[in-house]
Amino acid sequence: AEQGVRVSWHEFAAGPQLLEALSTGAIDLGHAADAPSVFAQASGKPVVYLAAEQPYPKGIGVLVRKDSGVTSLADLKGKRVSTGRGWNAQYLLALALEEAGLSYKDIIPAYVSSAADAISALQSGSVEATTLWDPFLAAAELQLPVRNLRDGQGLTNNRTFYLSTAAFVDANPELVRTFFAQLQETNSWANAHPDEVAALLAPQLGIDPAILKTATERRNYSATAISEEIVAEQQKLADTFVALGVLPRSVRVAEAVYPHNLLP
Repeated sequence: AEQGVRVSWHEFAAGPQLLEALSTGAIDLGHAADAPSVFAQASGKPVVYLAAEQPYPKGIGVLVRKDSGVTSLADLKGKRVSTGRGWNAQYLLALALEEAGLSYKDIIPAYVSSAADAISALQSGSVEATTLWDPFLAAAELQLPVRNLRDGQGLTNNRTFYLSTAAFVDANPELVRTFFAQLQETNSWANAHPDEVAALLAPQLGIDPAILKTATERRNYSATAISEEIVAEQQKLADTFVALGVLPRSVRVAEAVYPHNLLP
């Protein structure tokens, strides 16, 4: 306010919608997951990576019903698995199948468009497994008779990113620095107060505080600069989606990284 800046907050259903708004100038800064960020670049949207969150590998998983005869990823050969095209959890599924000696072609994908549809497919028995991400993953683990066959640990860091457009950052570098300085303070508080974070978010998201506490406790709120290692992670994700025929074209993730570090 002292700088004559008014902040407005805008909520979106998911990363793709947020990145569309960012690319059209409807918002100036945004936060989205690894997969939507790659798809935005592939579609030619002028978005740039500014920073990354810490790894969140426990926040995605491949679930089966507790009474399922499937005990490992290898048992999914020839089975129907619900997932979404371009989901971070679809990426986990592809890597987990490879780890188990299978390929994505060894399963029968049942594509859905929401976490609710993914869970319904598993509960109805129309699929043998499903892929989910927090907080929907935490909700299923706490409320349903399910088992998590594999989370992202050792396979994918499941990062989220802070993004903008080069035009906005070029014109407002000090404002972006202020944003990240304030974010650092908020993140430090959030990591030290998981119960309060859950209580604050529960009414906004319409999700039980216990579920949000589970999700919060297995993540670390902290923005970090985009390193070569993080670029390599994103590049592997992009290349995997190209190989699956989900991403429309190859991209060079490094080309979408803002060239200056604006973090404190």
